Amino acid sequence: MDGKLYTLVYGEIAPGIDGIRANPIEKKPLFHFWPGTMCLTIGTWSCNFVCPWCQNHHMSKRSDKIGSGYLLPPEEFVRLAKKTGCQGTSISFNEPTLLFEYSLDVFDLAKKQGLYNTYVTNGYMTEEALKVLIDHGLDAMNIDIKGDKEAVTKHCMADVEKVWRNAKTAKENNIWVELTTLVIPGVNDDEECLAGIARRIADELDVNTPWHVTGYYPAYKFASEVYVPPTSVRALEKARKIGKEAGLNYVYLGNFPGHPYENTYCPKCNRLLIERYGFDVTKYALTLDKKCPGCGEKIPVIGGYDSVSLFGYNVIA
Repeated sequence: MDGKLYTLVYGEIAPGIDGIRANPIEKKPLFHFWPGTMCLTIGTWSCNFVCPWCQNHHMSKRSDKIGSGYLLPPEEFVRLAKKTGCQGTSISFNEPTLLFEYSLDVFDLAKKQGLYNTYVTNGYMTEEALKVLIDHGLDAMNIDIKGDKEAVTKHCMADVEKVWRNAKTAKENNIWVELTTLVIPGVNDDEECLAGIARRIADELDVNTPWHVTGYYPAYKFASEVYVPPTSVRALEKARKIGKEAGLNYVYLGNFPGHPYENTYCPKCNRLLIERYGFDVTKYALTLDKKCPGCGEKIPVIGGYDSVSLFGYNVIA
């Protein structure tokens, strides 16, 4: 109207537990950012991608539901985060840039309360928008790398180069970045595609950037119009091997709870440092200065626990 854009979902949260939950930070997934902590997570309707496999299609593909959620003012969101014992906030479930203006207000308030702020995103935004988020207190992002140029153009109708650009911009501005690739049979599971992603992480970001290769389950159009079977654990193990061969130090296998490759190992001596089961941290063995207790290798982890207070949830800087 008159050359202005208006958001239809400011503060509108999808109803029930779908739209708001206290989640472990590991669920984002963010494995090297305040491990073991909790973040109050919210989402709304719609998305700027058209992925036919969407795992959260009940929210991201339901723009017709706009107006049926409930209003959660930023002040109330931050109050709930503190009340529920969360250490941070997360905008997730659907694409968080749909809540861009709301995010800015939440981040400002959260910072004043000593909370961290995170985004789980497809990374498809302008550099200007990203820098505004950073200026308002964004601390960490998990960014989806959905495939190579061909796959993202075909299935998401988007330009993957903009995603890589934003990942680099975030890193350059001291935002903690982890990447996720939902490995989908016939879409992005071939060796050339996965090796290309791994090489770009190593070359354009750095070898310490965590890469999560995650199991897909049939959903949305890939469960009805065209059935695509779930990702096998063998395919994910192959993807991890590709990432390690590209020189990446931290490649994680997701959506198979209890698999040893969801743990963090020292890249120098292979000592088990952070053990996980699903979204739970069951062992934390880093020293207070974030080093491997076996060989002294410095491990890139933001925040965390000391080994004594792990199960008491006493966060240390």
